[in-house]
Amino acid sequence: MNKFTLTGSALIVVALGAYAVTRSSEQIAPVQETTAPEDGAPMVAVTLPDTLSSEGTMGKRAFDAVCADCHGDNAAGKMGIAPPLIHKIYEPSHHGDMAFQMAAANGVRAHHWQFGDMPPQPGVTRADVTSIITYVREIQRANGIN
Repeated sequence: MNKFTLTGSALIVVALGAYAVTRSSEQIAPVQETTAPEDGAPMVAVTLPDTLSSEGTMGKRAFDAVCADCHGDNAAGKMGIAPPLIHKIYEPSHHGDMAFQMAAANGVRAHHWQFGDMPPQPGVTRADVTSIITYVREIQRANGIN
């Protein structure tokens, strides 16, 4: 009986070892080299709406003049510089329009992203920011952010 017990135990150990080796080799994915995006590269892909409202068109002009240097073309963000505004974090239920007004007027302490604080934008009027908000919200809706 001891020979059978010893042989059976050895077979179980070998089978479990083979199973463990097979499972671990299946779970190891091949390593692929990737390069980090360069600073200034867009952070998100943005789908543009077919058309912009007249207020959205004015907002695009203001955004391009004041905001795009940091937040990128079409608010896609810039890697290493500033976050995308076309992102769920900035949906109206989380960052309402007044948050954008306050950010332009007072600046923003970094809290969602690791880009540092946003300085105030003293050359931008409330009317400018209202148009910019319209532009950003129209792009957000085109990207499923409501």
